[in-house]
Amino acid sequence: MTSLFNGASTLASSFRRLSLASSSSTLLAPAKASNALFQPRNVLQVRNKALMPRRVKHRKSATGRVAVALGGSIKGTVLEHGDYGLRANQATRLTAKHLEVCEATLKKALKPIRGCQIWLRLFPDIPICIKGNETRMGKGKGTFEYWGTRARMGKVILEIGGPNLRPEMAKTVLRLASAKLPCTTEFIDRNSSARLGYALVPHVPAKSPVTTRGALAAAQAADSAPVEAPAPTL
Repeated sequence: MTSLFNGASTLASSFRRLSLASSSSTLLAPAKASNALFQPRNVLQVRNKALMPRRVKHRKSATGRVAVALGGSIKGTVLEHGDYGLRANQATRLTAKHLEVCEATLKKALKPIRGCQIWLRLFPDIPICIKGNETRMGKGKGTFEYWGTRARMGKVILEIGGPNLRPEMAKTVLRLASAKLPCTTEFIDRNSSARLGYALVPHVPAKSPVTTRGALAAAQAADSAPVEAPAPTL
C-alpha cells in the first residue's frame, strides 16, 4: 500500500512539473499580433522609386542661390539624349515633387506611343530644411522637409524621344508637363540653338572622343592619296 501511494505521488509531481514547464513556455513565447496596430514601429521600409539620393555627404546644407551663367558656358542648354525637351526661361528652384509629377504626366501621355523614352536632366540632391513660423532665431537649423535642386536660366529640365514621336505630339505632351512646373519654359528640338542668359548661341556639336578603325583608315587613305598637280596656264 505504501509503495502504491509513493508511486501515485511521484506521478502527480511529474505531471505538475510538466504543466509548469508548458505554462512558462507559453508565457515566454511572443504572441503573434493579428492586428497591424501592434506591429513594431522600427520596421525597415523598402526604398521606392521616389527621386531622392541614396547617400549624401552632409545631412543638412544651405539652400543657396541659383547661379547666373556669366562665364560663357552653354553646358546643359541643348539636348543630349532625346529629340525634344523643355528648357527653363528663368532661374528657379525645383522640388522632387515637381519632377515626379512631370515624369508621371509624360508617362501617362506617351503610353499609347510605342518606344518613347523620358530623360530627366535634373536630380533633387539638396536637402531643404524649414523652420516654423514665429520661431526665435538660433537653436540650429530647421528640420528636413523635402529634396530639391537648382535650375538656372536656359537649363534643359527634361527630354523625350522615340521613333514614332511626331513634333506636334511632343509639343502637346510637353505643354502638359510645363503646366506642373513653377517657371516658364520653352519647347526645343535638335535644331534649337544653345542659350547663354537671354542670348541664343549657335551650337556646334563636339567631336566624339572615340576614334573608330573605319574613321582612322579613311583619314589615312585621304592622307596617302596622290595630289594632282595643277594644270599649267597658257
